[in-house]
Amino acid sequence: MPPAAAEPLTPERILETTEEVLRRFGPTKATVVDVARALGVSHGSVYRHFPSKAALREAVTDRWLTRSVVLLEEIASAPAEPAPSKLETWLEALFAAKRHKAGDDPELFATYTVLLSENSGVVDAHLAELIAQLTRIIAEGVAAGSLAAADVPTAARAVFDATGRFHDPQYAADWLSPTIITEFEAVTALVVRGLRA
Repeated sequence: MPPAAAEPLTPERILETTEEVLRRFGPTKATVVDVARALGVSHGSVYRHFPSKAALREAVTDRWLTRSVVLLEEIASAPAEPAPSKLETWLEALFAAKRHKAGDDPELFATYTVLLSENSGVVDAHLAELIAQLTRIIAEGVAAGSLAAADVPTAARAVFDATGRFHDPQYAADWLSPTIITEFEAVTALVVRGLRA
């Protein structure tokens, strides 16, 4: 019986393996050679998909950030939910996603915190996407008369900034507090109440 064909080398497979290598070695020691070795290919094969170590790290960071954006987009795009409720659901989902990432795999979360500081363009695009989702939710509420905001984009940015303790990785240690859920609920209720028409 002939040996099974090797799995094709795809960008997604490289990114999955890079994540494992980062988990194992950390961001300062992980190299493209380590990724290639884990894949059983030459490092030149990895470079054919990602032209540099920086490009690979940027792509893996973007992939990690995009995971939470997909769920949040589903919430932001939900047609039937009233905007105040949708805003609460969106903020809860963002906080849950961040806590999940930090708590379930603290080593990888710490690694990504380092990568985030290296990839400001990826982070800026991610934040802009999140704020755009908030802008749409608030705009829906303003149009429906359930929320009030004279300047919707500014209101969206203010909501994002006001809830930063519950999604900015620099506050990850706070997310272990036994009172964090109560604190999150109090801030969310205050923010939504402040926007109600």
